[in-house]
Amino acid sequence: MSNLPVVSICMIVYNQEQYIIQAIQGVLNQEVDFNIELIIANDCSTDNTDEKISEIIKQHPKSNLIKYFNHENNLGMMPNFAFALQQCKGKFIALCEGDDYWTDPLKLKKQVDFLNTNKEINICFHRANVLKRDAKYIHPIPEPYQEKKFQFIELLKHYNFITTASVVFRKPEKLEFPKWFYRVPFGDLSLYKLLSKEADIMCINQVMSVYRKHEKGAYSGIDKLKVKQNFLKFYTIIYPFLNKKEQEVVIAKKRSTQINISKLKFPNKPFLRKAYIMYLRYIQLD
Repeated sequence: MSNLPVVSICMIVYNQEQYIIQAIQGVLNQEVDFNIELIIANDCSTDNTDEKISEIIKQHPKSNLIKYFNHENNLGMMPNFAFALQQCKGKFIALCEGDDYWTDPLKLKKQVDFLNTNKEINICFHRANVLKRDAKYIHPIPEPYQEKKFQFIELLKHYNFITTASVVFRKPEKLEFPKWFYRVPFGDLSLYKLLSKEADIMCINQVMSVYRKHEKGAYSGIDKLKVKQNFLKFYTIIYPFLNKKEQEVVIAKKRSTQINISKLKFPNKPFLRKAYIMYLRYIQLD
């Protein structure tokens, strides 16, 4: 039997001392009949995240599954994400950021069995609960896609309804990242574009993880204007690397996002809103 892992779990971490033990525990609780490894890439946290990770590595009986990288200098989210993914040796890669956690000990087994049975699927994900201020609710997914195969374009048309900690995907023969990948604000959505190619994406309609929304989260703690600006940046960077149908969707998304940004910047000044929309379209050659 090969000692290589069947599944590598990619966990990027930054200042998540409150949550990291629960995230790691959810991985180590997995009941599997194949080898796994947990890759943790700590991007130079300034809190006690490193101490918490070191503590669980010392104490947990399954800590030999963990490969821990603690960067001495801050790489930034996207370089750290790419670095962590490139350390993964498994046939499949699962994602779980350091502030989310898995709730089903059979999660990995279910998803690996699913991908082994459905060769046309490159990315498999499942339903998740959202935890916000101690209240839980199920993360919404457009109804057709709860149990139906789809392609990357649907994530552009609707929204990114895949929670990161729910994802398991087939590792490509060569996992390489183009230069544009390091510039985008959304690593998961950009990764799905690289991975999906012409293959399908599909959901297992079971809740098996928790997505935590909190003020220190990478995206949940930023204001509405910054969110819209990040989407506009994402659409602008990724546009040249999309197919024609995807580009058509993104053109419409860019224009509506530009309008929303102008409304947020100049809520009571319609003339300035119009001028700012023209400015945004000019600087982005749109």
